[in-house]
Amino acid sequence: MGRYLTNIPLEEGLNRYLQEIKYLNPLKSEYIDIDKCLNKVTSSAVYANLSSPFYNCSAMDGVAVKSSSTFMANEQNIVSLKDQEDYIEVDTGDPIPKEFDAVIMVEDLLEKENGIIKIYKPAIPWQHIRCLGEDIVESEMIVPSFHKIRPQDIGAMISAKVEKVKVFKDFKVGIIPTGTELIDRHKVPKIGDIIEFNSKLFEGLLIGYEAVPVIYPIVEDNYEKIKESVLNAINECDMVLINAGSSQGREDYTHDIIDEIGAVLIHGLAIKPGKPAILGHGQNKPIIGIPGYPVSAWVVLENIVKPIINELTYKENKKNQSIEATLSKRVMSSLKYEEFVRVKIGNINGNYIATPVKRGAGTVTSLVNADGVIKISQNIEGIDEGSKVEVELLNDLYGIDKTIVSIGSHDLVMDLINDELTKSSFGKVKLSSTHVGSFQGILSMKKGECHISPIHLFDVESETYNEAYIKKYIEEDMALIKLVKRTQGIIVKKGNPLNIKSIYDLVDCRFINRQNGSGTRILFDYLLQKENIKKSKINGYEREEFTHMSIAKAIQNDDADCGIGVYSAAKVFDLDFIPICEEEYDLLIKIKDLEADFTKDLLKIINGKIFKDKVNKLGGYNLEDSGNIMIYNYNIEN
Repeated sequence: MGRYLTNIPLEEGLNRYLQEIKYLNPLKSEYIDIDKCLNKVTSSAVYANLSSPFYNCSAMDGVAVKSSSTFMANEQNIVSLKDQEDYIEVDTGDPIPKEFDAVIMVEDLLEKENGIIKIYKPAIPWQHIRCLGEDIVESEMIVPSFHKIRPQDIGAMISAKVEKVKVFKDFKVGIIPTGTELIDRHKVPKIGDIIEFNSKLFEGLLIGYEAVPVIYPIVEDNYEKIKESVLNAINECDMVLINAGSSQGREDYTHDIIDEIGAVLIHGLAIKPGKPAILGHGQNKPIIGIPGYPVSAWVVLENIVKPIINELTYKENKKNQSIEATLSKRVMSSLKYEEFVRVKIGNINGNYIATPVKRGAGTVTSLVNADGVIKISQNIEGIDEGSKVEVELLNDLYGIDKTIVSIGSHDLVMDLINDELTKSSFGKVKLSSTHVGSFQGILSMKKGECHISPIHLFDVESETYNEAYIKKYIEEDMALIKLVKRTQGIIVKKGNPLNIKSIYDLVDCRFINRQNGSGTRILFDYLLQKENIKKSKINGYEREEFTHMSIAKAIQNDDADCGIGVYSAAKVFDLDFIPICEEEYDLLIKIKDLEADFTKDLLKIINGKIFKDKVNKLGGYNLEDSGNIMIYNYNIEN
């Protein structure tokens, strides 16, 4: 079994590998038709076969004249010219006969009658004439070698009568998914199965790198079968990616297979995620072992595979656009690795705020939801909240600037708002939601990290929602956009087999809780206190989930018997529900932002019939106050 050979820094390891493989198997060339060469790289210079234009032609609509016949023309001496003798009519692109040497635009002619035209100013020799070879002269070079062909290059080559271009052949990259647990996406998964999707992730990335992906069938964890697939891919492709099996488990064969076929140069880089990457070669072609977790795989492709392909295909390794942003919360990091942290970005009053998303190597949605990546250098323990950080963008800045940032409580209605926003704006405006709970949402609003904060915070003293928390924690003028009243209760299995009827009955069940600081957690703690039930009596009180949907799904999957959540989540998974109370779920916003365009967009959706119909279809919501705005003036309230 192979072992990690190194833990070298990414840049050092990549440079060492590139130096080792850059001359292994030079990319071959081929002649291709001019209409198929876009984005290809020329392996030889391209020369013109024809001048452009290949004759003297008119650059304007007007008349071709003998310039010498016009020299005496001025406003006091109007000159008359005869058709076919002193001039001929021409349109743009018409050839100019040898006896004429200038063109007068039709706009500069005084009048035309009976074949006679009158002019009031002289024509300079060769004015408004495109001379032979003005753009391209026959045998001139149009583009050099190692040039990436652009649309304008194709236009120039066609005008110069170039039919075929010598370019480097397509760089084919074989993708081999491995793992006994993997199944094709068209099959119905059983317990223990994992739907294979990394190959499609790789395919999309490789197309973006202007390589040609070739996806091979899934191979079970069998040494000989994986080796056979790798040998087949090496024969057909210029580079091979083996997905999974790059670590040190009992069925991780990638290291030994590469070592048998060729050589392993590096096994293990000081990056997180992505450490188990393997850089090797066989039969003069690069072979890369890619970790199985999707985020690890993405990091390896973007930071290792991409520059390797660019180097071997003679393309510049361009970096993504970066911006400076303020980190919304402290990020911890290991001293051993360079770490890639995915973040959401929001433009809050002209300041970019970076909020970290889930960091697990297996959470592919962290890539879906991320706007950028922060790289934390090796030997740094972390970055403090409020620090300025460089963020490498994954999304375009225009889209980020048009994003409404929401940090706070989770509810299905926020997904409906996002969908309606994107549809009504044709994708130009979207809602970016981070689910941290109501209390953290208020703190994020206080620190200026979001545009809106969905909250449902129950105050145990006044037994009211939200207002007391706004007065206590925020020292500026605020507003609440009333969104929904929703039914909170106990989510239980279909048929309620444990006959749960109230909070008292939770003592003997497997419970699943919401995270500390969420409005639902605050409500549950209040109900326990009210009924004199100790937290220690609840089996599962310390087990936390961050959304109502994850609570409901855990119960449906028999990972828990019950939990506190909203009716709509129970309905989605066909679970039973015991209602407890109706709570107010509102959007906290700064008063100064009420007239902002994003607020107008939100209110248009919230007050619209389509949104309301969809909310009512979910069930468990009351929309009687939806769209109303409550004002809280700090100086008056305090």
